[in-house]
Amino acid sequence: MTPRILISLLLLAAPLTLPAMAQDGPARPDGKTLYAKNCAACHQANGRGIPGAFPALAGNDFLAGAPVEVATVLLKGRGGMPDFSASLDDAEMAEVLSYARSSWGNRSGAVSTQEVLAQRNALQLPPASRSRFGNQH
Repeated sequence: MTPRILISLLLLAAPLTLPAMAQDGPARPDGKTLYAKNCAACHQANGRGIPGAFPALAGNDFLAGAPVEVATVLLKGRGGMPDFSASLDDAEMAEVLSYARSSWGNRSGAVSTQEVLAQRNALQLPPASRSRFGNQH
């Protein structure tokens, strides 16, 4: 078999094996999906909350404030809100915060994974464990 034929055969066989190797695992959820799964039950899909029970995120001045402050709420909880430090990793927290800060008329900037990680470290919290019982509802 000539080298040219061998190379042609290898190139023909490559598409059969490469896709399985090229996969990076499941796609990470976006901020909207994370919000729907973790936040909407209380704060509602429209961000308006439930008066007297769960605060609105739409037009919320605190949410529009410093990224470190809003990240702290997800990392430690606040009032009746549970912490999500064990169930959401830093990238997921950044995604959901960025989504909320730019939805329902909110016009605040994105929160970066590095900002959430820095605050997690400042609060001396361990990385997310992915436990389905991680957030303390």
